[in-house]
Amino acid sequence: MARLWRWLREDVWEIRFRRYMALLLAAVVVAAAVWTGLVMTRVDHSCAPGVSHPEGSDDCVGVSATAYDFGRSRFTATVRAIDRENHRLKPGSYVTVALFLPFTASAPATLNDIQHQLQGAYLAQYQANHDTNDQSPAIRLVLANPGADGAHWQTVVDRLDAMAKGPDTLRAVTGIGQSTDSNKKALRALTRLGIPVIGTSITADDLANGQGGKDPYPGLARVSPTNTDEARALASFAQVSGGQALLVYDKPGDPYTRTLQDSFEKLLSGSRIAPQSFTPPADRTLDGTTGNQFRQIASVVCDTPKTVNTILFAGRHTQLRQLVNALGDRGCTDRRLTVLTGDEGSYLTGDTKLEPRALTRNLSVRYTALAHPDAWRKETAATGGGAADAKTLDDLITRSKGEPVGPIGQVALQDGQLIISYDAMRLAVQGLREATPNGRAVPPLAEVVNEWSFVKGSHRVNGASGWICLDGHGNPYDKAVPVVELTPSGGSRFVRIAWPEGKPPAKECLPPA
Repeated sequence: MARLWRWLREDVWEIRFRRYMALLLAAVVVAAAVWTGLVMTRVDHSCAPGVSHPEGSDDCVGVSATAYDFGRSRFTATVRAIDRENHRLKPGSYVTVALFLPFTASAPATLNDIQHQLQGAYLAQYQANHDTNDQSPAIRLVLANPGADGAHWQTVVDRLDAMAKGPDTLRAVTGIGQSTDSNKKALRALTRLGIPVIGTSITADDLANGQGGKDPYPGLARVSPTNTDEARALASFAQVSGGQALLVYDKPGDPYTRTLQDSFEKLLSGSRIAPQSFTPPADRTLDGTTGNQFRQIASVVCDTPKTVNTILFAGRHTQLRQLVNALGDRGCTDRRLTVLTGDEGSYLTGDTKLEPRALTRNLSVRYTALAHPDAWRKETAATGGGAADAKTLDDLITRSKGEPVGPIGQVALQDGQLIISYDAMRLAVQGLREATPNGRAVPPLAEVVNEWSFVKGSHRVNGASGWICLDGHGNPYDKAVPVVELTPSGGSRFVRIAWPEGKPPAKECLPPA
């Protein structure tokens, strides 16, 4: 009996021991799985050095100083060229410039814009580091992505601020791109931190200094005319009067469309023809149902007096394309119509959703481009720009097809984005170098900001897009505005350069008081 009892106790103990071991092993496995999951979660948050996923987003946001292309293969060649150039620089010999654009955007037109601005910025970086007699400091270029829709601008601004205060020696930000509310917030934050900003394609008046005599963005310089200047240039070109034009505008609009609308309304002061509004999706790169509104607006156009031959359009490119397609099917194709709009018209070059037939039905679409490759090949003005300045960029592009400059991928100039980005970086380089004290390698931020007031006269930038002479608020004075016409083939045709002042600037290029 004792032997049986001892056997039972040993058996029960062994069973319990095995159960305890099984539970312990299970706990270890679960803990390991949880730890692995946490590690994997941490790894998944990182896209590349300096770039990561914000909480709750799969976007890749941050500032990249490597060959990371943000998952966009069209950027790869240029990003690799930038990385090669950055690695060539010696520590202590350079300052950093950030190109601030939504590199993870998805809209094809926006990606084309970004690709071309990326190429233009790099070409100016290479030129500054190799073709300027070893002037210093050298230029290091990094890419700042606030997210596909710019929503994470604060994260990027914080990082850029840290780079300005640390060993990266960030001394300027260029790019910014479209005139959006997110970019407006980012611009305000950057300039309040004392970081100089050079806007490339921003044209909205409320993203410029000098409105009402105020400077809400201290340290901002721009290479593109404001919407008001574009509208003035259009008026001098087309001789638009109130009785001949109908305004079609985005309601409620955004910074770009609202200021373009205001500028057009001033041109049509006293007109008895009521303007027509449309309401697009919040994301203006989407078609939505706006096409239905434009079909009705096309009917209204036909109901206006026959003296109306011009439509002034204050809207983004997706809605412009929808309007053009609707006008192609209007009932009054016997009446000749011209659509005039701002630089968003450049996005329609190559837009596969644009109906080519519309442009063969007594309809033309003309827009104010930021730049155009044919402008200085055909323009005969004695001042305001020149063929030699444009040829400098053309030669650099030719060299970029192979080493050591490139390759940088397929280059396109029709939309003007490469040209204007190249000029913005050249303006940045001039400001950085002029602000660097003798015997110093790095200019103080405040001194760079002060340089914008000297970019005029003999210190102007002879840009590929035209002369850049800045007024006291950092805006280009009487900047050349190419007027361009869409062609049925999907391209564009240079028409003529127009001038905000009605004529080219004087050879001194000194803005008036």
